[in-house]
Amino acid sequence: MKNDVRERRLERGLSQAELAMAVSVSRQTINSIETGKYVPSLPLALALGRFFSVPIEEMFDAAQ
Repeated sequence: MKNDVRERRLERGLSQAELAMAVSVSRQTINSIETGKYVPSLPLALALGRFFSVPIEEMFDAAQ
């Protein structure tokens, strides 16, 4: 699943570890989401959306 988590994280000047701590997951999970190797659960996608103040539909695109 295509997403722009990495771009949004970098815009805020955050490391993967900082974002991971903010949404209560591991740095490896954030890395896997950013590289498209892991599709986050709905609760995690919602947490990321809340963190970045955007609807999850704006951040994640299933049509890859």
